[in-house]
Amino acid sequence: MAASPRPPLSGTAPTLTPGPAPLSQGARIVDTFIAPSKTFTDLRRSAQWWLPFLLMTLVGWSLVYVAGQKIGVQKMMENDMRARPKAEAQYEKATPEQREQQVKITGIAYYVAIPVFTLFIWLVMSGLQFGTFKFGANADISYSKSLAVVVYAGLPMVLRNLLALVSVLAGASADGFTLNNPIASNPGYFMNAADSPFWYFIASQVDVFLLWTLALTAIGFATTGKVKLGTSFAIVIGWWVVITLTFAVILS
Repeated sequence: MAASPRPPLSGTAPTLTPGPAPLSQGARIVDTFIAPSKTFTDLRRSAQWWLPFLLMTLVGWSLVYVAGQKIGVQKMMENDMRARPKAEAQYEKATPEQREQQVKITGIAYYVAIPVFTLFIWLVMSGLQFGTFKFGANADISYSKSLAVVVYAGLPMVLRNLLALVSVLAGASADGFTLNNPIASNPGYFMNAADSPFWYFIASQVDVFLLWTLALTAIGFATTGKVKLGTSFAIVIGWWVVITLTFAVILS
């Protein structure tokens, strides 16, 4: 007599679907530009961000060096002061020796500020965003992952510095050139900073690459923190407005 077929065992473990392959930091950098959701999804696995920081620092230093050779530190410093009337007034009252000393200090400060000031801004912005998303939007995110989102979202600014580097090498005019606003990617570039430092700063923040960074930041927190995209954009744009207006008042 033939044996009856055995019934399937209950509780059999389902077949596991493999998750996405982990990304290297180099792959994350590329995907930030072409497939940002992949980068920000991978940040939930690992929040390492030293490679984009290194890339930003090296490109920034390259721009400072080339601009210093082609345009000159003193010229860049004087151009930058047009947007800061108080600093410009103090510089005009200084003796030739004091001005020379200030130029030397500024030349060193340009190099130091790129890694130090950039990292400081990231730490502060990450803290503000983390607190708002974590406690205001109940995001599933840590401070370390918030910092990683901010760092990777800032990569479009590397592209801006690369374009500025090419522009300087191609013979960009020294008149009006500043490291803070090196190319025509915002309305402020076409304004005279001395006419209205307040509106110049506002206009300079409406920058193609900065807006790109803001969009990536919103996508990053929505993806990594698992919140609605609309909520993420509202938080990111809200902080951008507050910080932009605050600095516009301070610097004018």
